[in-house]
Amino acid sequence: MNLNNHGTENFAFAQSPSITIITLTNNNALLGGAEYSITPNPFKNIGTFTIKDNSALDSEKDKNGIITVTGVKNGNYTISQITVPIGFDSDKLSKSIQVKDSSAVSTFTNFPSGTTVTSNPVKNITYTAKFECGSIYADEGPLRPGHYDTDIGIFNKLTYQTSILWNVVVNDGPSSNAILKNLNSETSTSLTCQDIRKILGNNNENFVEGFVIINVSLDSTLQPEKGTVIRNLSEDEINLLNVQVFYTANALPTIPHEVIVDKISFYIIQDDTRKIPKEMIRKTLDISIPSSLNELSNTETKVKNVLAQKYNLTDNDLGKISVIIKNITVGVGALIDDHAISLSTIKPQASS
Repeated sequence: MNLNNHGTENFAFAQSPSITIITLTNNNALLGGAEYSITPNPFKNIGTFTIKDNSALDSEKDKNGIITVTGVKNGNYTISQITVPIGFDSDKLSKSIQVKDSSAVSTFTNFPSGTTVTSNPVKNITYTAKFECGSIYADEGPLRPGHYDTDIGIFNKLTYQTSILWNVVVNDGPSSNAILKNLNSETSTSLTCQDIRKILGNNNENFVEGFVIINVSLDSTLQPEKGTVIRNLSEDEINLLNVQVFYTANALPTIPHEVIVDKISFYIIQDDTRKIPKEMIRKTLDISIPSSLNELSNTETKVKNVLAQKYNLTDNDLGKISVIIKNITVGVGALIDDHAISLSTIKPQASS
């Protein structure tokens, strides 16, 4: 079991370094068509790289409002918004990210043109959390086979109630509507895979991954009781919430636990099916079978069922096989714990 305390951009179980830029409206809806600069160039670590939403190097070119650049080098980068669609003001605050063998995410929020600007340039605080939910059974998923779960904890550090908007963006899939949630002073809540599936209308166990976007608007009627207190926050004081993401992955369908095991020694004294290799006849053979307390069972039937699976025997074939049980011993074993845990603290990003 591993417990790692990662920074914002080091998500659990990530496979390859990448940079994702998410563009939102003030209502947490995805906004397509923005253009950005990344300094230094993430492929060369010198100069400046420019990319536009849905352009050739955008791995999410079919998803308006999400730009993903893969195969980048590790390093510290500054992302700035260059242009936005007509009808919106640009986000003038650049974002700093770090790529370290993982995925880094930067979020920009654009308000409609003409929105009143206060003396504080910060109008929006955004927390972007990666989520991974469901099961991967073979090679069909981006991660190795296993069962993945995500729990996002949110704590309101303020001394008064605050309101947040949260929504879900699925990789190569749909985006949800924004949900309004009120948090009382110094109280906490959580968003789990069950909440994510509910908002998406997805109730199966298929693997799904993407981002949960948590938005606190500082210049909104959603926060009427804050008055000038919230508006006078400096950029160094924008971390209004404590947002942590707890990731778990387990290659087993059930939680590891101890099991009772019967070790059975036996002989095959007759095989009229001729499906069992001759060298197995009249030799001492052993098998180990999980058992249960106070279980009444036919040991010979258990052995024959194992033989049936191994040698493709029918019920009729089993009647042509004679088995003698030599010895039974009982032991206690444990399922292997192939379990990984990771904790990520999400840093806020300010928008103007």
